[in-house]
Amino acid sequence: MSKIEHVIVAVQDDFIERQTRARPVTALAELIWNSLDGDANRVNVEFERNDLAGGLSRIVVYDDGDGFARDEAANLFGNLGGSWKIQTHRTKSKSRMVHGQEGRGRYKAFALGRSVEWKVSYVDETAQIKTFDITLLESNLKDVAISEERKSGNKNSGVIVNISDIKKDFRVFFSEDGLQELTETFALYLMNYKDVSIQIGQHLLDPDTATVNQVEFELSSIKDDEGNEYSVNLHVIEWNLETKRTLYLCSESGFPLDQVETRFHVPGFAFSAYLMSPFIAQLHNEGQLGIAEMVPALRESFEEARTAIKDHFRERAAQQANIVVEEWKSAKIYPYEGEPSSSVEMAERQVFDIVAVNVQEFSPDIATAAPKARAFHLRMLRHAIERSPEDLQLILREVLDLPKRKQEELAALLQETTLSAIITAAKTVADRLKFISALESIVFSKEFKARLKERSQLHKIVAENTWIFGEEYNLWVSDKDLNRVLEKHKSLLDPEIVIDEPVKVIDKERGIVDLMLSRATRRYRANDIEHLVVELKAPKVKINADAITQAKRYAMAVSQDERFHTVEGVRWHFWVLSNSYDDFAKGDIEGGPDPARRLIYRKDNVLVGVKTWGEIIEENRARLQFFQEHLQHSANESSAIQFLRERHEKYLKGVVESLDNDKDDDAQPLQLGNS
Repeated sequence: MSKIEHVIVAVQDDFIERQTRARPVTALAELIWNSLDGDANRVNVEFERNDLAGGLSRIVVYDDGDGFARDEAANLFGNLGGSWKIQTHRTKSKSRMVHGQEGRGRYKAFALGRSVEWKVSYVDETAQIKTFDITLLESNLKDVAISEERKSGNKNSGVIVNISDIKKDFRVFFSEDGLQELTETFALYLMNYKDVSIQIGQHLLDPDTATVNQVEFELSSIKDDEGNEYSVNLHVIEWNLETKRTLYLCSESGFPLDQVETRFHVPGFAFSAYLMSPFIAQLHNEGQLGIAEMVPALRESFEEARTAIKDHFRERAAQQANIVVEEWKSAKIYPYEGEPSSSVEMAERQVFDIVAVNVQEFSPDIATAAPKARAFHLRMLRHAIERSPEDLQLILREVLDLPKRKQEELAALLQETTLSAIITAAKTVADRLKFISALESIVFSKEFKARLKERSQLHKIVAENTWIFGEEYNLWVSDKDLNRVLEKHKSLLDPEIVIDEPVKVIDKERGIVDLMLSRATRRYRANDIEHLVVELKAPKVKINADAITQAKRYAMAVSQDERFHTVEGVRWHFWVLSNSYDDFAKGDIEGGPDPARRLIYRKDNVLVGVKTWGEIIEENRARLQFFQEHLQHSANESSAIQFLRERHEKYLKGVVESLDNDKDDDAQPLQLGNS
């Protein structure tokens, strides 16, 4: 009877179990990477089905790599971390770049099945092929069974990974999405190493034939806290199949280590992007890649990459449209003659070109039709755009359906104002109703407010919608030190004020005002001016002692600075704003000079108080209720959130994503931060 050696893995159970968790595509990719790191030229993945039940019963990964010796197995499978790959970064015989380096990839097999066997064949020092088996069960992940070595019946070295007791029928491996994701994962590797082939079932991964175009960008380098500088490159591949437009986070060699599904407004293009940097590999090695969005330097690279991608595909779209239009002109089927005679005609042609190119893209039969048919189609499309667009049909229908009395009222109203002004006024009210509804969602919804950032998101949105504090306020100073407040104050009040030293805030060098609004009420005195300073807090942050103390410091800095007293009639209101306040703030309010108004400090011409988002939203609803009832306007949460996304998309990244979450778990890409 042959002797079996048992090696006990010297790590804790929960650590090993974490290594077994992965999406199916990610798990299979890790096994393929292991084969490639073993210098395999060919990797074949086969799927066996149960004859009776018809479900998936076995997954087998074959490779023709070098394998490894029996006396190396205990070290390779008995340790997590300390892999040989850390030392060399190159494969042993063909000097290719290696992907893994901690020995964790093999455990991803248990995301697919409960029993895994490695059949290893290698060439020993006598040039003979030797074989041995390694078995590992999910029920005891620390017990690695390694068989005795024996002569092999195989003529070549390699490793066969046999995964059985399959956990589910992984249809993703047979889907277009799953195969495309695997193609994207190995694209750069297969492009660099042309002698390598990877076959998934009957499908050969071939990025060359699936690629439409590719481009590379050199981005700004990253500097870490120690001053070390890391290069950053972006590789974009355009595919001829639909993709999820994934941004892969890669080592400098192009090995995907994590991925982010982002949303790009570049319709008509299917692509994947590869952000490559040794800094990303370092984060991966330190186990910090899952929190990459919290690393400021990498966040800046994300934004630079997104901008480069958008600019690139905008140029590609323009090029494609020009090519199509030039083809129409050459074939003499373009429905316009000569050059545009005015800016209006120029704009009209641009609209036509965009619509016509997109119509042809979504209706391929048009491009292959006879010239006369194509010319007729383009003439009819021009006529439809010029004479009866859908929006115009809707407007006409609404007007024609008006009762006679309402038509007469509209005619009388148009004698006093313009239709454009009426539409603008109605749209302003409708937009504000949607904004208030969406604002309520993002500051009170548990899902949204946990991700909402005070300075870079909430602040920016409020700064562009200061009407929520009252129609009388106009944005004056936003996110500037109090010295800038003085400069603005000087421009409105006394040109003779000398501004030479920063305003001193107690315990601070400078004071930062989150949002400053000004109301000028020149009734009886020329300098009757009132200022409102709003200190915004993220909705998840309660107003506490620190926030109140900060507001009081600003107020005291203003009240104690002689430059604010050169003219009488100037009043200052400081408000701290968030969803709620704690017991300390409540005590300050109850013991303050005016609890009903939530004032916590009042001295001379300076007031400090507390406000909540609930109060702000209800005040606006009360102001807009009359218009809402007469407009018969109703906006559900979904449409309100969509409005906010469209209006303030640049400030809401990572807070408000697509509301469509009905995707199959197997087909979803790994989100940044997942293990």
